Amino acid sequence: MPANTDCSVSFAYRALTKLLTEGRKSCLGLAHDHQSAGRAIESVGDVAEVLVLDSGSTDKTVSIAESLGARVIQTDWPGYGAQKNRALEMAAQDWVLSIDADEAVSAELRAALEQLFKTEPTCSAYAVRRQNHWKGHRIRFGAYGPQWKTRLVRKGAAVWEGGILHETLVAKNSVGRLRGVLEHWPYKDEADFQETSQNYATLFAEKSLSEGRRSRWWDRHLRPILHFVKSALLKGGFLEGKRGFRLASLGAKEVAMKWSRLAVLERETADSERLP
Repeated sequence: MPANTDCSVSFAYRALTKLLTEGRKSCLGLAHDHQSAGRAIESVGDVAEVLVLDSGSTDKTVSIAESLGARVIQTDWPGYGAQKNRALEMAAQDWVLSIDADEAVSAELRAALEQLFKTEPTCSAYAVRRQNHWKGHRIRFGAYGPQWKTRLVRKGAAVWEGGILHETLVAKNSVGRLRGVLEHWPYKDEADFQETSQNYATLFAEKSLSEGRRSRWWDRHLRPILHFVKSALLKGGFLEGKRGFRLASLGAKEVAMKWSRLAVLERETADSERLP
């Protein structure tokens, strides 16, 4: 598996540690723009700590992070959720804001964070509204429209769950919400989207097979259609015009790819078991 950096960056206003995590994209065979890590760190402003967990990156992510005052720790790669939990434990401050390297804190969200720590926070975890960008446009509708993500937590009050894909920060108690948005640039272009989808499909298939899941004909043929309908119609993707329909189409292709890849792995596993 190719090396990469998982930047868990801790930033603080008062006792806040901010963790920036660069999603391990190179493990999916993708080259991440190292400049995005600098953008993510700078977007938060004056903070107490920036913690970077590096699992063997070869680009300039580490040097850029160090130039911005980050504390860099070299680690192995235990998986998405495990690495982010490791970063939470290593953070020196009591409060942790976790963002990926392809994300950035908006000015309004930064102000909300600063205001929050002028007094004692009333919750032990807070969610922020993540805003996806696609080809220079904010996506307001569809499956890739804004979503609330828990990212700010008091240490010990939440844990990252999920291993290979789509880890989630799960809080033990009630979760508050903050004003502003967390800007997100998940893909550079369609080629990046499709390459990411291919690698996600492989990871999904491997995880599903290990859990005993099976790919049925309706998974491969009906799930993609349902995704398109949900994204383009039910979630209002059509309001984005051609852009919304294209994203719904790309998402449907990813769904089809995941379940088709699982079917291939099932056949390969069955064939290997029949060998003498």
